[in-house]
Amino acid sequence: MEIHSIEEESEMTQEKSSRIRKGGFRTLPFILANESFEKVASYGLLPNMIIYLLVDYHMSFTKGTNIILIWSAATNFLPIVGAFLADSFLGRFLTIFLGSIISLMGMILLWLTTMIRDVKPPLCDPRNPSTCKSPTPIQYTLLYSAFAFMSIGAGGVRPCSLAFGADQIDTKDVTKRERRLESFFGWYYSMAIMGVMIAITAIVYIQDHHGWRVGFGIPVILMFISTLSFVVAYPLYYKMKVEKSLFTSLCQVIYVAWKNRRIELPNSVDGSWYNKNDANVTKPTDNLRFLNKACTLSIAHNTTDAIAKDQWIVCTVDQVEELKALIKVIPLWSSCIMLSVANSQTTFPVLQARAMDRHITSGFEIPAASFSFFTIVSIMVWVILYDRAILPLLSEIQGKPVYISVKLRMGAGLVCSIVALVISAIVEHVRKNKAIENGFLNNPQGVISMSALWLIPQHVLSGLADALNIIGQNEFYYTEFPKSMSSVAMALYMLGAAFASLLASLLLSTVNDLTKGHGKDSWVSTNINKAQYEKYYWLLGVMSCINLLYYVVCSWRYRSSVGKTVVEGNKTSDPGVELGSTS
Repeated sequence: MEIHSIEEESEMTQEKSSRIRKGGFRTLPFILANESFEKVASYGLLPNMIIYLLVDYHMSFTKGTNIILIWSAATNFLPIVGAFLADSFLGRFLTIFLGSIISLMGMILLWLTTMIRDVKPPLCDPRNPSTCKSPTPIQYTLLYSAFAFMSIGAGGVRPCSLAFGADQIDTKDVTKRERRLESFFGWYYSMAIMGVMIAITAIVYIQDHHGWRVGFGIPVILMFISTLSFVVAYPLYYKMKVEKSLFTSLCQVIYVAWKNRRIELPNSVDGSWYNKNDANVTKPTDNLRFLNKACTLSIAHNTTDAIAKDQWIVCTVDQVEELKALIKVIPLWSSCIMLSVANSQTTFPVLQARAMDRHITSGFEIPAASFSFFTIVSIMVWVILYDRAILPLLSEIQGKPVYISVKLRMGAGLVCSIVALVISAIVEHVRKNKAIENGFLNNPQGVISMSALWLIPQHVLSGLADALNIIGQNEFYYTEFPKSMSSVAMALYMLGAAFASLLASLLLSTVNDLTKGHGKDSWVSTNINKAQYEKYYWLLGVMSCINLLYYVVCSWRYRSSVGKTVVEGNKTSDPGVELGSTS
């Protein structure tokens, strides 16, 4: 034990010495550059992708949208895998580096599909679909490989950039460290939003006016700059050692609770529960009591050495409470998935905008895929107004500080999403009737005189729904979870977005299969003037209303975590009893 302590002390001394020489603010510009260029490159490919698949790969709207939804699902799910690998095996630097390289490979593959004629079906007249050939299996393989590489790469970069930047902040002054972290977080989110805005405006504009070769080539260059800017500062970075991840800790609780399922729970308040070394003695909460068996000290644990040698024998009370906190929020989390399903309908508005008058002046028109710009702007405007105007005004009216509860904001976001769907259905109904009146029933490429600015309200309301619900979700998880689980908030939202993309794909395919046949086009036909997308929007609206009721029930049933019972005056003091870190 003494030798072990000397070794640990030596390692800590070396680590502190290394940290003095490395890290600091000088490394942050390289990390921010990596994040910003990656955002511009990756998000610049998404808005117009449905047009590329329809025109160059001769896909139907349903198939093209399903491919994009599955790609989005993979891109949202893999960061959870990336975070686990970074925390448990690879470390954050190596995970970001490998993710950047793999993303670059995916973008190069996608760019090659624009440069090599044989990797796509031959050109044809889209107004005569019978002349258009479908892609071959090899052509599909190259396209899907590009999407797969980009999703895997995003899984390495996105969950680690913010945490890796925070690792570089080095100061013993807690107040100064918090101030520097706040500054870094502000710059990080500002650069990320700026990157997305550049992607959905400048990159989309280039694709529309200079073609796919240039439009897909620029993201390749930007991703190369992103990777290079990150790697060039390698000697300066402070790289934390890999530790056991929270995922491993949660698996331990499940395993030990199952292994001890036949053990009766003790009635004792203090001595029968396993706590961390030098921590206040606590007992677990009474909800989900079967999990308490994971932190029960039974007769088999008669020596602390046995516990210290095998971390899968017994868990701490903190580990058990972390898993309980996660299980408790699952109903509320699931009630917010429908909002992501509604907001994942990003492909059809692009087709809508292409068929409407997008001119701002006689010489300039908004790119069809750039209307999502109004979604991003509405999020930014709400965040600023809420913090700087709405809360101060309400506080002044009430004569005391006012705080709008997180669950109320989350519910308001769901309501905004429903209103956005209703407006979308009405606008599409009007647009289609005008297109038919103008003789464009068989010409989905025809542009009507109706202004595309009528699409702005639904985008603004979608952004407001995101600002209220998604930001509220992250705040809710952060306040309800123990501090050791603060990184789980974003992971939970991304997991929900992944499920939402898969559900949206399943819903789209089901509607397409059920509504076509007998010589009729489906509700989601590629010919938007023969389709009935307004009915699809009404269906989403009805499902969202049912989901709102489900959310109200989940919100009413949810009870905030009350914390663990602390047994005053008692501490665990036996050295070596600690069962690993839950971070």
